[in-house]
Amino acid sequence: MYRLYGFALSNYYNLVKLTLLEKGLPFEEVPVSFPPQPEFLQKSPMGKIPCLEIDAGRYLSESQVILDYLEETHPEPALYPEDPYARAKVRELMRVLELYLELPARRLYAQAFFGGTVSEDTRREVRAQIEKAGAAFGQMARFEGYLAGGELSLADLAAVIHLPLVSLATRRIYGEDLLAPLVGLPDYLGRLRQRPCVQTVLEGQKQASARRTP
Repeated sequence: MYRLYGFALSNYYNLVKLTLLEKGLPFEEVPVSFPPQPEFLQKSPMGKIPCLEIDAGRYLSESQVILDYLEETHPEPALYPEDPYARAKVRELMRVLELYLELPARRLYAQAFFGGTVSEDTRREVRAQIEKAGAAFGQMARFEGYLAGGELSLADLAAVIHLPLVSLATRRIYGEDLLAPLVGLPDYLGRLRQRPCVQTVLEGQKQASARRTP
């Protein structure tokens, strides 16, 4: 049985958890405190969340590395298309989503979610980045079915985990959802949220958020 180290407020932890659930793989969740303790750094030397224990003494960190490992070792149900070009397009969608939407939005999280503040310069920079990346993502993705075509892929799992955070953060900082121009996105995310595995992950996230709130 796998052991998944991290915490349910981490969207990358939730992405790996969702992948494990969608593949029907048994795993145990192991909470990790922050900042990471020396014992955890023996498993994930950079202190990265999540960390997956494969078996005694073997660990993987970096979410994309973990996702690729799970796909290679448990190819069914497939979360990458069989065709090499189609597989590359899934990876391309994930890169745009994570590097150019979620990562810039992360600069807003201190104020949006944790009571901190961000500067006006940061707000302007992040807004420009998200607006540019949102337009590009809307050109690349398909919201009428699954992002990369006819079958569920890792790009969809990443989208249902990351995009709601980007939307919520921008609403709280700018008073508007910077992803609103993506026509079809709300219905697309609504369909994904009907999946039992997605509901399980979102419920865990909700419970973790409630425990954190004073």
